[in-house]
Amino acid sequence: MVIPRLLSRSLIPLLLLPIAIACREPVAETETDRQLAVSDTPSLNVVATFLPMYWFTRAVTGDSAQVQVLIPPGSDVHEYQARPADVQAIATANILVKNGMDLEEFLENTITNANNPNLQEINASAGIQPLEDNTPVVNAVDSSHDHEHGKGNPHVWLDPVFAQQQVTTIREGLIAADPANQAIYEANAAAYLQQLQQLHQEFEQTLSQSPNCSFITFHDAYPYIADRYNLEQVAVVSVPDASLSPQDIQKTVQAVQQYQAKALFSEPKVENGVLKTLATDLNLPLYEIDSLESGPLDPQYYLTAMRGNLETLAKACR
Repeated sequence: MVIPRLLSRSLIPLLLLPIAIACREPVAETETDRQLAVSDTPSLNVVATFLPMYWFTRAVTGDSAQVQVLIPPGSDVHEYQARPADVQAIATANILVKNGMDLEEFLENTITNANNPNLQEINASAGIQPLEDNTPVVNAVDSSHDHEHGKGNPHVWLDPVFAQQQVTTIREGLIAADPANQAIYEANAAAYLQQLQQLHQEFEQTLSQSPNCSFITFHDAYPYIADRYNLEQVAVVSVPDASLSPQDIQKTVQAVQQYQAKALFSEPKVENGVLKTLATDLNLPLYEIDSLESGPLDPQYYLTAMRGNLETLAKACR
């Protein structure tokens, strides 16, 4: 790969000012989604913090519990601010399912304000050892980047194996809270776990053909995929709504050279012309990869979107 010594003139003006990566717009919830989220007859009221936790929970409960998602799909989980409706939802819930690892920073005060002494919490990441520096993270964060991950990287749901562990943890928590429906939860979980295992095997078989493939991201969300399948993520910034500064651009250029990266990855609904220009200047393809924080409420969408990510990774690493 030939890396140009200088960036094109088309990029020079952009280096003079910070460039904001546009936040993803929340995905509108359809009537079908609302009907899926709430069953007519269940007595167990479950709140899941954001979309992957909702998918995994609903896959286990089926229609045997009322499940709602707290953070609107498409919202930025990292920077989410609780609403009065969130306090009310937790105040009337039996169970709260969260990812944990300090991802849902708004929860502590929200739970306190909800004043629900009977609330049972399920930490879906319990027992999972978070990753710290398994893959390089280019430290281009300045004072304008005010969010960093707390207890390690929280994006465990993007690893099909850890997704299985999260589903199992959710299943056990639901059974403890609602033993009358144990058989239903076990049967639903078994079916979904089988699908997740098949997904893992597809990732393993496909990505084993491109070992040690390096890629550049502008969201530090994919180290678990990289660690699981022998790839190398190099993240320039931690979260996608941070400003892409001139320093970040220079760090990207240096990272491409140092790690011999094969592609740059943006995310769906992020419009940023500078990334396209940068990819052109570096003679690298620019692909979209999905952190799965937006989409429909159907739990099967997790499998669909992850297969899309697999196809993207395989294409980038050829």
